[in-house]
Amino acid sequence: MPQSGKESNHERLEKLILSGHSCITIETHEELYTLGLIESIVKDRLDPLWHWTAVRGVFAGMLPDSRPIPETEHPAAAMYHLAAKEDEPCVTVMIDLAGHLADARTLRSLRELIQRFDSLSSTLILIDHDGSLPGVIKSTSTSFELSLPDEDELRKLAKQVVRNLHELDTEHYKIKISKSDFDTLVRNLRGLTRSQAEQVMYETLANDAQLDAADINTVLALKRRRLHIDGVLEYVEAPVSMDEIGGLKTLKTWLKQRRKALTDKAVEFGLTPPRGILLLGVQGAGKSLASKAVATSWQRPLLRLDPGSLYDRYVGESERRLREALQQAEMMSPIVLWIDEIEKGFASAAGQSTDGGLSQRMFGTLLSWMQEHREPVFIVATANNIDALPPELLRKGRFDEIFFVDLPSDTVRMQIFAIHLRKRNRDTGKFDLAALGAASEGYSGAEIEQAVISAMHEAFSEKDDLDTNYILKAIKASPPLAVVMEEKVTRLRQWAQSRCLLAD
Repeated sequence: MPQSGKESNHERLEKLILSGHSCITIETHEELYTLGLIESIVKDRLDPLWHWTAVRGVFAGMLPDSRPIPETEHPAAAMYHLAAKEDEPCVTVMIDLAGHLADARTLRSLRELIQRFDSLSSTLILIDHDGSLPGVIKSTSTSFELSLPDEDELRKLAKQVVRNLHELDTEHYKIKISKSDFDTLVRNLRGLTRSQAEQVMYETLANDAQLDAADINTVLALKRRRLHIDGVLEYVEAPVSMDEIGGLKTLKTWLKQRRKALTDKAVEFGLTPPRGILLLGVQGAGKSLASKAVATSWQRPLLRLDPGSLYDRYVGESERRLREALQQAEMMSPIVLWIDEIEKGFASAAGQSTDGGLSQRMFGTLLSWMQEHREPVFIVATANNIDALPPELLRKGRFDEIFFVDLPSDTVRMQIFAIHLRKRNRDTGKFDLAALGAASEGYSGAEIEQAVISAMHEAFSEKDDLDTNYILKAIKASPPLAVVMEEKVTRLRQWAQSRCLLAD
C-alpha cells in the first residue's frame, strides 16, 4: 500500500496512460518491476500490449515465451511494423531504445511512431537504464519517475524473501526475530530500490542462515556499502558519545534543547521539528566534527552529500542526481543530512554564472526542497568561504540557526589533546595538558590531532615512549593555518561576530 496521501506508482502511471500521453519515458534499473507495473495496468484495462527488445524483436502479450514477429529485431523495422499493426488504442513497451537513436533512420521511425500513436490514443513506453534520449524525443514525451518503496512495500518484500528461503529449505533457514525487531530491520531498508532491498535481504539471510535481531545491523551495514557505491550519498560513522567531541558548548546545548522538539509531545505543544543549521568557520576548526555531533546527540544516522559528485557532463543529469539524492534522503528519514562544503557545489549561483546556469538551477532545486520537504531530514551544511555563498542561503529563516565554529580556546585545546591521547591508549595524567594547550594557541582541532600523530611517529622511530616534549616539538615545527592565513581568518571572524551564533 502507498504511504498516506501519496499515490502509488501504479496509480500515477495509469493516470498518464489514461490521459492519452503518446510517449512516456522511464529511466530505471528496475526493469522487471517496471514491466510488472505496466502489465498489471494493461491487464486491468484489457488493452493490447506489445513489447520490443533488440534481442527478441516485437512480441505480443505478457508471457515471456510469446513467439516474436520475424525480422523485427532492428528498431526501425520494429517501429514500421508497430505503426502499421494496430488501428485501435494499444500500449507498446520498447526497452533500451536510446542507444539506437544515434541512427537517423531509427530516430525518424520513432518520431513517426509517436505521431501515429498520438492519432490513435495509443501509448508508447520507453524503458531505458540511462537518460540519453535525444532532445527532440524528450520534448515530445512525458518523463515518469518511479518512487522508492515505502515501509509497507518493503515489509511485504522482506517477508516474501524470508518466505521464499524458508520454503526452499525449512531445516536450514531459521526465523528468530520479534515483530518490533523486524519492523526496525525494515526501516533500515528505506532509501533502497526494490531490487537493492531484495538483494540485501537475501544476502543477510545467507550470512548465517537465520534472521534475528543481530541482522538489524547487518542490513544497515549492507545498505551503507550500496549507498557508498552510488557515489552521491555516503554513510558517515559518528562518535558514539558526545564526550569524544571537545568544545562546541553552545551547539551542544542547542542540540539538547531541540532534541525534545523531535517528539510527538512537542508537536502537540505546537512546535515544528528543527530543519537545519549552517556551520561556517575556519578550515579544520571542527565543522565536520560538529556535523557528527548532531547525529550523535540525536542518535540519528548521518549521511554525507558531496555537492561536487552531483555534476555530470550530460545535460539534465546533474539535476536528476540531486533530485534522486534528496528523494533517497527523505526515504531514509529520520536522518541528519550533511552537505559538506556547500559553497563548492553552488559557487556559480552566488554571482555571474560560468556554467550555463547549471549551478543556479541546482541551487534553486535545493532551496525549494529545503523549504518544502516534510520528512524528518535535518540538514547540516558546512562552508569555509562566505564569499562563495549565495545570499539567499544566508537569509533569516532558511536555517534554524547559523553557527560560527571558531578556533578552540585554551581550555578546549586541552580537552582535544586529552581526547586524542585517550584514543591512542595513553594515560592523560602523564602529560602536561596545560602546557600543550598554551603552546598550541591558534591551532585547530585537526592540527592538534596531526601534532599528536607526528609526535608519535618521532617517538616510535627513536624507540621511545610518547611524552609532552615530543608533542611540544611537533607543535613548534608546524605553524597553524591561523598564522599562515592570518588576514583571511581575521576577516572571517569579524564577519561572523554580528551574523552568527558562536558554536562554543
